Amino acid sequence: MTDHKPSGLSWTSWAERQIEEGRRAGLFDGLDGHGKPIDGLDGPRDEEWWVKAKLRRENIDYLPPAIAIRGQRDAAIAVALDAVDEGAARLVIEKINDRIRYVNSHTVVGPPSTVWVVDVESTLERWRAAHPHALEPDARIDACDVEMPPGPTRRRWFGIGRRVAR
Repeated sequence: MTDHKPSGLSWTSWAERQIEEGRRAGLFDGLDGHGKPIDGLDGPRDEEWWVKAKLRRENIDYLPPAIAIRGQRDAAIAVALDAVDEGAARLVIEKINDRIRYVNSHTVVGPPSTVWVVDVESTLERWRAAHPHALEPDARIDACDVEMPPGPTRRRWFGIGRRVAR
């Protein structure tokens, strides 16, 4: 195939000729999706179909921080209620409350955050009811002993390929 269009030949006929030569040479045989229907052809039109397809293909889940904090709050409450002692439960609740306060005060993109901080005392009462055998109600533990649910990632799409100082 030629790299440049020969003079005296229209663009349409030149492109058609290249496609026909490639078909005869077998360049289009065995392509992915050959003989299969095109995905989403009958679905509603979406301007950002390619972004959604890329996220699905790369297996990336992203929620804005104001929405992600809701699931993190629920997960932290579950972790606190399963904690080994009251100090660990208190530490988990304090950490998620700090994260909620940060998201509530720093979210500028996406929906506003409507998540309230977790009431420490009522959560600890629930923990005490679930663990009546606990003898040391105010034992403190190291922060490294408590596993928190994963927080928001700091990757930004506009920082890809650039060096960002942190």
